[in-house]
Amino acid sequence: MLKTIVLKIIRFYQVFISPNLNRRCRFYPSCSSYAFSAVEKYGVVNGGLKGLKRLFRCHPLSPGGVDLP
Repeated sequence: MLKTIVLKIIRFYQVFISPNLNRRCRFYPSCSSYAFSAVEKYGVVNGGLKGLKRLFRCHPLSPGGVDLP
């Protein structure tokens, strides 16, 4: 149940908020897609932590690249 709620929050962000930010993620897949996949695959706690770690790596000095959960 909690997993479904978290996934819906991420999807809401992807559909309604992200398109209005005009930002590009340095990684593939995007940080929100990575978080969505990580929560689906590893659950809310472990997937959420993986998503947070990814967000901390996404900054202007990061080289980016392909990073799959």
